[in-house]
Amino acid sequence: MAETSLRTDPTTTASAPPDLPPLTDQAERLVDLGLVPTDPADGTLDAATLRRRAADLTGSGAPGALLVVHPRHLPPSALAPHLLRTVRTRGGEVERPGFVVEDMTDVDAFAPVPDLDLPDADVWAVLAPDRGDDLANASPEEAVVALAARSRTPLTLGEGAQWVLQSPGVLEPGRCFMTIGSRVRRADGSDDARTPALWISGGTGRDGAGRRGAAKIGWCWWRNRHTWLGFASAAARRA
Repeated sequence: MAETSLRTDPTTTASAPPDLPPLTDQAERLVDLGLVPTDPADGTLDAATLRRRAADLTGSGAPGALLVVHPRHLPPSALAPHLLRTVRTRGGEVERPGFVVEDMTDVDAFAPVPDLDLPDADVWAVLAPDRGDDLANASPEEAVVALAARSRTPLTLGEGAQWVLQSPGVLEPGRCFMTIGSRVRRADGSDDARTPALWISGGTGRDGAGRRGAAKIGWCWWRNRHTWLGFASAAARRA
């Protein structure tokens, strides 16, 4: 990739996302939400296996890590309604489910980019996740170079969605993120120009006022910049 001029937002600093609960607690949340069944069909990840893997990863030392379930078991479309955010309205506080933008009907087709070192496992831990606030106002094309220079790996859409599920406070007004570890591969082998992102709906346009403040899975363009979108990344993954 050609070197680009990185123009980040000078008003931001390196992000300090909210603390994640222990991996075993993250596993229980997925089970409690019904996302991992206790009595699965053949080939489906079961709750007992998830709990065991969370305990194993905890024992191997992964403080502050994010527990991730492979998208073959938890695709982004299934995660979206469970990305709950508490929103203050005139009538009091309400909990609103997340959603996928209407023009992203192929959300589950956003797969890991070819050079991403993703574990061949049903469950893994994402170490030291970071929202990448200091890269706000960079384009995805620029940010992927910057992350590589820092020896950090970009999060996939599935990883980013599971981060929001486990820690809703990671999405803040004006401080949200792209997940450039996922792209759609065209039939000719090239990448679709869209890059997935998670942010907070303003309740305008096709989102509808009833979704104001909800977590939103959408997309941006590979060469576009947004001052309110950082680039989520990790130090490493451990399976």
